[in-house]
Amino acid sequence: MAIPTEGEIIQIHSYKHNGRIHRVWQETMVLKGTKNIVIGANERTLVIEADGRTWVTREPSICYFHAEHWFNIICMLREDGVYYYVNMSSPFVYKNKRLKYIDYDLDVKVFPDMTYTILDEDEYDQHKKEMCYPKEIDVILDRNLEKLMTWIKQRRGPFAPDFIEAWTSRYHFYKQLND
Repeated sequence: MAIPTEGEIIQIHSYKHNGRIHRVWQETMVLKGTKNIVIGANERTLVIEADGRTWVTREPSICYFHAEHWFNIICMLREDGVYYYVNMSSPFVYKNKRLKYIDYDLDVKVFPDMTYTILDEDEYDQHKKEMCYPKEIDVILDRNLEKLMTWIKQRRGPFAPDFIEAWTSRYHFYKQLND
C-alpha cells in the first residue's frame, strides 16, 4: 500500500458497505503518513455528498485515521473548545492520493469536557438490513466502540491533551510553506 507524504494534499472518500460513495472531502493536508496512521488537517474544504449536494467545512479540523482500528476521528477546533466526531468505519486504505474507508453509520460526538453521545443507531440498524452487513460487523464495531470509550476516558490518541496542540502546530507550519 502506498503511504501519503507529509505536506501532500489528498482527498478523503467515504463509502457505504454496498460500495457506493457516501461523501468526499476535496482537500486534506497530510501531517503524518505511515502504513498504519494518517493524520491530516483541513479548513474550509469542499465536501461533496453522494447526491451531489456540496457544503464547506466551517472550522479547522485535525483528522485521525488508523489502518487497524474501525473508527476515524475528526477533531473540530472551535472557539469554545475541541469537539470530536467519530465515525465507526472500516480501517482506511490509501491509493492514488485518496484515503478511503467504509462508513458504518454509527457516530460518536465527543464534547470538550469528554462527555459523549452515540448517534445514528437507527441508521445503523436500517443499513444493516438493507445492505446485509455480516454478523461479524456487529462484533467488530462493538469491540472498537469499547476501545474508543477507553481512549476517551483515558484521554488517549486524539483525545490526549497535547494531541491537538502538536498537530495544529504542524498544520500551521505546512500551511506557511504552501502560502
